[in-house]
Order: sequence, then structure tokens, then C-alpha cells
Amino acid sequence: MKRALITGIRGQDGAYLARLLLEKGYEVYGADRSGDTGSWRLKELGIEGDVRIRYMDLLELTNIMREIEKIRPDEIYNLAAQSFVQASFEQPILTSDIDAMGVVRLFEAIRATKSGARFYQASTSEMFGKIQTVPQNERTPFYPRSPYGVAKLFGHWTTVNYRESYGIFACSGILFNHESPLRGTEFVTRKVTRGIARLRCGLQDKIAVGNLDSRRDWGYAPEYVEAMWRMLQKDGPDDYVIATNESHTVREFIEFAFRYAGFDLLWDGKGLEEKGIDRKTGKTIVEIASEFLRPAEVDMLIGDYSKAREKLGWEPKVKCEELAKIMVEADIRRVGKRL
Repeated sequence: MKRALITGIRGQDGAYLARLLLEKGYEVYGADRSGDTGSWRLKELGIEGDVRIRYMDLLELTNIMREIEKIRPDEIYNLAAQSFVQASFEQPILTSDIDAMGVVRLFEAIRATKSGARFYQASTSEMFGKIQTVPQNERTPFYPRSPYGVAKLFGHWTTVNYRESYGIFACSGILFNHESPLRGTEFVTRKVTRGIARLRCGLQDKIAVGNLDSRRDWGYAPEYVEAMWRMLQKDGPDDYVIATNESHTVREFIEFAFRYAGFDLLWDGKGLEEKGIDRKTGKTIVEIASEFLRPAEVDMLIGDYSKAREKLGWEPKVKCEELAKIMVEADIRRVGKRL
């Protein structure tokens, strides 16, 4: 039986990856910061009692070393991060300490314990930032536009460096936006789908969002964790873009989601004054809030996953419209159960 250690176990990807590995017969250990929240995801997937939770913090090197020595994992998946881009502008030092230096601590712990574990680093399309080519692939130059993107780029190159310097089997998955019903409500997709469910039930009046014209490549998280696992099963380590090769605006995602919920949405106004109006009632149900605008915006992301298709045999099945439908239906069910 293989053993896997997942940092960020209580996040969206951590929960889906844990389920996948359990289904494959792994013994799964989840690294959890003491007092962290998010067990609802493991509960919702029905695996809370199957994951062995270990208290491990990426800010503490000796803690990491002790846990790796105790568990002796065959595979380590580093999914832990301060992953909310907007928050990284307010907490750049904390973001860097977790997302950048946390990766170094993990590798130093692997070296110190002489662990032979294969390592997966969760990199991100936010590293591309101010895009240099369209679409983006593994050879596209990076130009991050947020403290989160900068910190993740440090972690990405750290992974490459330890692979080349010390022969560690280390892979980076450059994952483009991937969503699901387990996404946190601070992210725009889940904010929208949860808000729609609450609007339908009269629990809130409107949804406040930021830049409607930002374009993202949105995929389905359960499919993306499959790609993570496939990377560590190869004969040699490498880095891979995981994406759908489709790009949609935030505006389009909102339209998909409202349509599936039975709303007829009409846009009116420009800039910060633009509003989404329910055509049936004339009420404003979407508005722009300046606090959700980033100091430096990433305007467009679209990923070329051809390398993953060729070498991993991986392809996405769920695209943006279906993703919006899945998320809206899940949130409507959740809100309905609470009423």
C-alpha cells in the first residue's frame, strides 16, 4: 500500500485528491495547520474518517521533518498555500512565507530525512500574469502580477532547482483556474453560484464582484487532481500545464450560472456603474464593487495542455458552461437543505 502526504488537505484540491488516492488504495495522510477549518469538504465527500490528519505547518521546518520521518510517504503533494490573489496584496509577507519559503522547507526536510518521496508542487497560471503569448504553455515566459503569483513562481523554480540539483523526483503542475462545488466562497465562481442560490431563496439581494472582463481558463477540479497523480506515476519528473484551452470572461461565467438558475440577466451601464438586472423584476442583482478590483490585473489566461495530453494521456471533459451548471445545482441543493 502506497502512502501519500497531502498538504492543504482541507482545501478543494486536497479533498478531491484524497478521495482519488483512497479509491486507488493509498494510505492518505493530510497535513493540517492546528486550528484550521474546512473539514466540511472531507465530510461532503464522505472521506473524513479515512484521511489520517497530521498537524504540520509549512512555517515550521522541524515540524515538517518530524512528520516526514514518521509517515515515510511515497508521494508528497504540496497543495498548501495562501491562494486568494486579492488577499496576497494585503498579506504579501505571509503569502511569500507560505507559498515560496514553505516549498523550500519541504525540500530541505526531504533532503534532511533522506526521504525518497516523489514530490508534486501546485504551481499556477497566475505566474504567467501579464501574458507574453497566447495560449500559454510550459515554454511561455512568466510575468506575475500579484504577490501570490510572485511567491508561486519562487516555489515553481525551487521545484525545478531541487530536481536538477539533488535528483529529487519533483514535478510542478501549472494549473489554470479549476473550480467545483468545493471551491471557497471568497473565489468569484463560488461567490456567484452560492449567491444565486441565496437570491432564489430570498436570503440576499445582490452579488458584488470585481472585473467582469477578466478572461480565465476554467476547468473542473476533480479532473485536475487526476493529472497531479499521473505526473508522479511517470518514469521521470517534468512540469505540465493543466488547462482546457478555452477562455471565458467573468461576465460569461455569471451569465452561464444565472441562466441555469432560471434568471434572465440584463447588463446596464459601464465601468464601476455597470449592473446586472433581473429582467423579470427590474431589480439589480449583480453590481461592481471597487474593493474586489486588483491593483494589477491579469487580463487573460488560456492554457495549452497538449504536453499533458501527449505524455500523461490527460484531457479535460468538463468545460466552463457545464462547470457553472454543476456548481449552481450543488449550491441550490445546499441552500434548500438549510431552509
